[in-house]
Amino acid sequence: MRPNATIAGVGMTRFTKHPDKGLKELGAEAVRAAVDDAGLELRDLEAAYVGNCAAGLITGQESIRGQVILDPLGVGRIPIVNVENACASGSTALREACIMVSAGIHDVVLALGVEKLTHPDKAKSFAAFAGAVDVDELAQMMASLQASGDAGAGQSRSMFMDVYANAARSHMQRYGTTVEQFAAVAAKNSFHGSMNPRAQFQDCLSVADVLAERVIVEPLTRAMCSPIGDGAAAAVVVSERKARALGIAKPVRVICIAMHSGYHHADDEPDTVELCARDAYEETGIGPRDFDVVEVHDASAPAEIIAYEQLGLCSKGDGGRHVESGASRLGGRQPVNTSGGLLRKGHPVGATGLAQIVELTEQLQGRSGKRQVEGARLALAQNGGGKKGNDAAAMVVTILQA
Repeated sequence: MRPNATIAGVGMTRFTKHPDKGLKELGAEAVRAAVDDAGLELRDLEAAYVGNCAAGLITGQESIRGQVILDPLGVGRIPIVNVENACASGSTALREACIMVSAGIHDVVLALGVEKLTHPDKAKSFAAFAGAVDVDELAQMMASLQASGDAGAGQSRSMFMDVYANAARSHMQRYGTTVEQFAAVAAKNSFHGSMNPRAQFQDCLSVADVLAERVIVEPLTRAMCSPIGDGAAAAVVVSERKARALGIAKPVRVICIAMHSGYHHADDEPDTVELCARDAYEETGIGPRDFDVVEVHDASAPAEIIAYEQLGLCSKGDGGRHVESGASRLGGRQPVNTSGGLLRKGHPVGATGLAQIVELTEQLQGRSGKRQVEGARLALAQNGGGKKGNDAAAMVVTILQA
């Protein structure tokens, strides 16, 4: 989809464990920041799309999550649509907001992603991830994961770490990728995250530090796995007409949002990331090497290496060498995950996709401080999650332009 939409303002909380804050408080902080950034008032919002995955499991709130979250802000009466689409919930909310302003239905639309994942009973947090697969296939999937890893899948860790571990071992076997290269991703993203005050983890790790951490499931150490946390991120999306009226000094345009859902595909068929990337590149005429800054869904370190290849940032099988070369580090040819990525910024799933948009919008506006990519004009975000068959259940690729 090629929308005609502009991001007028963005805002987000720090991603971390927020024991004293619920969904309402987290959502309010991000919404107020985004609306203020846009130079608007809450009363200017004409519609809202609210992404959330786990409130039903963690807090018991079902059905009307967006209405409940926005009510303390005095945001009501307008259409509020709840969006649940696995880890792609936030980017899906943005897509729907862009559709509404592009179609001329609304001029000012809020896209919000908010998640409360931490819980005293970690089993509840892990259950939120287990629900992002076909539950009719869950028992068979868990048995398969435990057979290839160990009995901790879905119990002492998210089952998706076992999925990523399987993918990592396959990549190592097929392309000769090393555990040191996976560690290089985590170390790079820790360097970026150390400069991000909204990141869950802000310490800087070396490759040796990453390798020395506790093994979660071979070959992944703790620093190679995204953490459980809480947070919210928001964007105010406006029509071209409203953008002109506001006189936005540094507008960021959403020039493409491509979405695909998982399917059972053969090994030689494209997966959802490749389908989204192909659509985005064909619709815009932009190539993968043209982007100045990229945010990818690094729920694990191997996922970033594989994303390089799926998006065409490097050739198939070269992802490990790509990160080792420094190309994806700040100062490199094409920095990836300047926010710290999911590994360091954190991964409160419903908020993750919009947090990527916050980072990239600020990069394109030249306000990322020590993380700034000089002269950034074109950016890409890849965000997806869940599992269906041998693919992600939902995937979104978004292209932003200054």
